[in-house]
Amino acid sequence: MAASHTELLLNLSAGWDRRHSSQENGRRFTILIADGSEVSRCLLRGMIKSPHYRILEAGRATEAFALLEREHVDLVIVDLFLPEVSGPDFCWRLKSDRQTHLIPIIMLTSVHGVENEIQGLNSGADEFLSKPLHPAVVRTRVRAMLRNKAAIDTLEEAETILFALARAIEQRDRCTSGHCERLAALSVALGRAIGLSTADLMALHRGGYLHDIGKVAIPDAILFKPGPLTSEEWEIMQTHTIRGEEICRHMKTLASVLPIVRNHHERWDGSGYPDHLKGDRIPLLARILQLVDIYDALTTPRPYKRAYSHEEAVQVLEGEARRGWRDPELLLVFKQVATNWINHTPSDAHFAASDISDSLANMRRALQDSK
Repeated sequence: MAASHTELLLNLSAGWDRRHSSQENGRRFTILIADGSEVSRCLLRGMIKSPHYRILEAGRATEAFALLEREHVDLVIVDLFLPEVSGPDFCWRLKSDRQTHLIPIIMLTSVHGVENEIQGLNSGADEFLSKPLHPAVVRTRVRAMLRNKAAIDTLEEAETILFALARAIEQRDRCTSGHCERLAALSVALGRAIGLSTADLMALHRGGYLHDIGKVAIPDAILFKPGPLTSEEWEIMQTHTIRGEEICRHMKTLASVLPIVRNHHERWDGSGYPDHLKGDRIPLLARILQLVDIYDALTTPRPYKRAYSHEEAVQVLEGEARRGWRDPELLLVFKQVATNWINHTPSDAHFAASDISDSLANMRRALQDSK
């Protein structure tokens, strides 16, 4: 059963492009025209009228935002001088909202000038067209942007399936309920503390959910065995990192998550798996998630152990650092972040202890050197 699950996942993730072409042909897109001029909206509607498009209209910004809250919109066409809110401000608001930031935007204007075009594109517009509009150009741009939107939607669907699978894997074991959410949140808190970029924080958040997705390929008899694993079973269990990377590799949007999935079981002294990486050769994001993963496992009750206190879990991690298994600099920062976390204080607070401040400085220097 495990092998068939893996094969299904690989086929799903590798076949999105093929599915996209067929989905696009049968899909009806929704286009929102936001323009204060009824005449302009009428002209534009005539240019792009098609049985494949459902066209919504708004004469004011408030009407447009209300439609965006109620409707699934695939493309927005907005005038530079939209009533109530300017076109650039309208774009900025859409691109700042997680619910609408992937909707492509075409901005229109009757005022010529490079400054207006720069302002529009800087605010988040994806295309900028000057009036008078050429119908063929408008239709071509609309079709191109809707093709891109369909591709993005397909990738989002694929990611949704992977994340749903990761949650399903977690829910198979009642002892790990909420594990992924906690890993994602605390990993991001640690990433913020050492000054990671937004892209890295997003990778950590995704990695919190997907790091163990390869366990779908591990037989239940091994995955849920109550006693110790044999050497042969342990070898099979260790393959979950490679299997997980194989599942996620087919999605380009998950490229930054692959090192987390593959290398979150490496050890600082090189005795981990699967690649026996040592020290700084272990990807930083994998080291971050590894500490959080171990900490959460220690502080969560399991059938074979009680939940450790924060202090006990930290002592275990410190012992493993002395044995050469964990990154000692990162552990110093993690200890304070975890303490702040359980006390509900900001994870990026100024740390008083000089050794923690030194560790933060060292980590940030290492980050800069690696860029």
